[in-house]
Amino acid sequence: MLTLLRRSLFATILLSFAPGFAAAQVPSESYPPNAQLVASVEPFVKQNELAGAVMLVADKDKVLAVDTVGYADIAEKREMAPDALFWIASQSKSLTAAAFMILVDEGKVKLDDPVEKYLPEYADAWVAVEKDAKHMLLQRPAEKITVRRVLSHTSGLPFKSALETPTLDGLPLAVAVRSYAATPLDYQPSTGYRYSNAGINTAGRIIEVVTGLTYEQFMEKRLFEPLGMNDTVIRPSREQLRRLAKGYKPNAAKDGLEETTISQLTYPLDLPTRQPMPAGGYFSTADDIGRFCRMLLNDGLWEGKRVLSVEAVRELSKRQTPENLKESYGLGCSVNGEQFGHGGAFATNMNIDRANGLVTVWLVQHAGFPGDGKSAQAAFRKAAETEFAK
Repeated sequence: MLTLLRRSLFATILLSFAPGFAAAQVPSESYPPNAQLVASVEPFVKQNELAGAVMLVADKDKVLAVDTVGYADIAEKREMAPDALFWIASQSKSLTAAAFMILVDEGKVKLDDPVEKYLPEYADAWVAVEKDAKHMLLQRPAEKITVRRVLSHTSGLPFKSALETPTLDGLPLAVAVRSYAATPLDYQPSTGYRYSNAGINTAGRIIEVVTGLTYEQFMEKRLFEPLGMNDTVIRPSREQLRRLAKGYKPNAAKDGLEETTISQLTYPLDLPTRQPMPAGGYFSTADDIGRFCRMLLNDGLWEGKRVLSVEAVRELSKRQTPENLKESYGLGCSVNGEQFGHGGAFATNMNIDRANGLVTVWLVQHAGFPGDGKSAQAAFRKAAETEFAK
């Protein structure tokens, strides 16, 4: 029986065939609600600390559970559905890095190549060694910006350029990358860490230069189509927008939720002139992200076909940041021992846990939480490990 806080995947599949209901991509199987997963997160919804969530757990061979709680739209009482669409924001970095490693596997790019080999505008780089409100002192970098460094946030590039305003999706990728190359580096390459959209976007532009395809075309052809990720898009269609989970943030009193929009992106979200952002532009679903994560957990294999080499997955998922830095980051992936993955600005997350042989996907749309809402993800992951870890 459906409650206001839970809808089984089986019911969603049935509804997709009802008159007037837009059919959407959903997993081919249904999964009975997992009481432990739902119980771990439902209290946060009841306390108005979390609007709703989609939770997926898988191993390398199959999906183990897909559960939902709460609402995709509180005002309309639209229950969260397994095929709900979410802005995954910086989870896009992992998608971009994985696609980039296809070119490394094919010998078309090397990780330790200087970026200027593919993007000549980077040959004139400068480092800001002193900077305040009144002056800036520049020096030439002691080392080159390499492909590995732009993928691991150790290149010295800033988060973004001054031209990326008021939103991050307004510039064609080639223009955005030229603006990064014209911006002084924040530190000498390889000596620090700065979380950098500019670095991952630069990698996306290298994909275009090397392949002759647009970034979007390459991602679709070489990564999304082989994995069956049909709901991973930069500009959602009208049908997909009907499945979009609304964003929420704490209200002024910090005791509840109010609706919010994605300030980093241009509206309407299906606007054809919105530009690709390799570092944070994708929308996706739990099923699609689960497919991607299962491929990585399986060392690059998907349904018997190789998408990435074992070596490529190891490069993505091992620490690339120098040991003297506190940050542990791979190539487009956060790394924590035997676990790797990525989160997004609206609190989405994916995690690949080699030790336990598990994938967890957590999809919500929150720009902050009232009360203890931020603990909901940890509660879900603890329940998933208790229920399914080997």
